Amino acid sequence: MDFRTEGAYAEVGGGLRLHYHEAGTEHDETVVLLHGGGPGASAASNFARNIPVFAKSFRTIALDQPGFGRSGKPTEHPQYFTHSATAVVGLLDALGIEKAHLVGNSLGGGAAVRLALDHPRRAGRLVLMGPGGVSVNVFSPDPTEGIKNLARFAAPPGPSKDKLAAFLRVMVHDQSLITDELIEERFAAASTPESLAAMAAMGASFARPDSYEQGMLWREVHRLRQRVLLIWGREDRVNPLDGALLALKNIPRAQLHVFGNCGHWAQVERFEEFNRLAIDFLKGE
Repeated sequence: MDFRTEGAYAEVGGGLRLHYHEAGTEHDETVVLLHGGGPGASAASNFARNIPVFAKSFRTIALDQPGFGRSGKPTEHPQYFTHSATAVVGLLDALGIEKAHLVGNSLGGGAAVRLALDHPRRAGRLVLMGPGGVSVNVFSPDPTEGIKNLARFAAPPGPSKDKLAAFLRVMVHDQSLITDELIEERFAAASTPESLAAMAAMGASFARPDSYEQGMLWREVHRLRQRVLLIWGREDRVNPLDGALLALKNIPRAQLHVFGNCGHWAQVERFEEFNRLAIDFLKGE
């Protein structure tokens, strides 16, 4: 399956068009995969290798979140976690899916939690890899190295491949994963005027006075009733491991798995172990 060319589109309300990949449609249970929020991110960039594995057990949907990939890129929208969660529910409605498990990395983890809080009957189990909004750093500085590099990407004098490479290298412990091809591909997606405007709007939504508290998920996670698997890389330099402590304490049905020699992309760096761990959890009684 070539994730650069294949996929489908759905209109989910408000004129928003979502692009997604789907596999394993013969299965009854559904898993939605939600990617992170770095420059050039998309469903394919985060999950291309994971999708076929998950599709052996679940109807698997990996979507480009609003503002990313080939999905629409509105710049007027609510706080981003709410914006994306609403879009995902709209996609489930469009596809006739009542309930889905959610697997979210970083920004996608925050969107998954927001969905589970606001639409609890639509969310099954949650697998959250270094999720945004859920963690509170106890020992690590804030903003972290990864967040600083994210902010630098589009800062004056503008985006560059060198700034993107610096951001991507913070994502992983294994530096061999950051290839020239990956940098070229992500830069092409991230540097368009539409993508830059969407990323700026996303960032601004986390500081808007009337809604920024919707991004402070750590204050609300005690309301989650779903089973939650937190997955962290010990070397995560975006949302560091110490940030998991509050989430682990406050989420009633949470468990935590930590991968050593692993950064922010557990689904990439610990591909086989991650797949087994996540799928076994999602299948659990």
